[in-house]
Amino acid sequence: MSGPLWRVGARTYDCSERTLVMGILNVTPDSFSDGRQFDDADTAVQHALAMVADGADILDVGGESTRPGSDTVPADEEIARITPVVESLVRERVGAPVSIDTRKAEVARVALEAGATIVNDVTAGLDPDMFGVVADANAAMVLMHMQGEPKSMQVEPAYDDVVAEVAAYLESRVANAVNAGIDFERLCIDPGIGFGKTLDHNLSLMKHLDALGRLERPVLVGPSRKAFIGTLLGLDVDERLEGTAAAVAYLAAAGAHIVRVHDVREMVRVSRMIDAIARAE
Repeated sequence: MSGPLWRVGARTYDCSERTLVMGILNVTPDSFSDGRQFDDADTAVQHALAMVADGADILDVGGESTRPGSDTVPADEEIARITPVVESLVRERVGAPVSIDTRKAEVARVALEAGATIVNDVTAGLDPDMFGVVADANAAMVLMHMQGEPKSMQVEPAYDDVVAEVAAYLESRVANAVNAGIDFERLCIDPGIGFGKTLDHNLSLMKHLDALGRLERPVLVGPSRKAFIGTLLGLDVDERLEGTAAAVAYLAAAGAHIVRVHDVREMVRVSRMIDAIARAE
């Protein structure tokens, strides 16, 4: 099974080897699943250390919720939330690269200066300064597809062909990022499950994940605890572990290179089992 290389800091991940697991660390009061659980820096760092012990390959720190209906957080407030956490994780040398989940170039710059090595941007670099910040830091970047803005993205999202349109958009953003000076091998793509998509859009994107293969970039997918699982199974957000596991298993078998999850220990076990089956002779 072949896969692209992803250069993150001084590391190079061979995405053909196994599915990487990105652990979610929301230091926000209003995230859809874990708001207020880790908005204290010490608690957040301890949770991050636990995720690494459970097998997380990457830690993704976010200081602004982008759940459906959420409001934008001022950059200075987002910086105040993420900076002590990123600095502590880097200082503690936790053993996993730190990613900053932000759509603001100003926040990304501060996080990268503090030692983060990945920018995970739900807008795929629409802040006019974002690509320059990432290029100047020689950082890695995740480019995600989102239709609309978090506040209104789930109000009647529409596509003629969701798979083709998402693939074309991400292809264009990769080209723009490279033209702005970001190393092609430092880029990763994300179809944006739940970001301006209906249930059927989400299912189609997951079923046809191979359509993103022609972009020759690692594919990250974040199904964890999302609303499409609740809709299908009739479950509240704190009851979606099995649904998340099913999605992670399917995605790992379908070629996702990185899965972004809340429940790291369980999803590491799921992905390792699927990797063993998928890579068997």
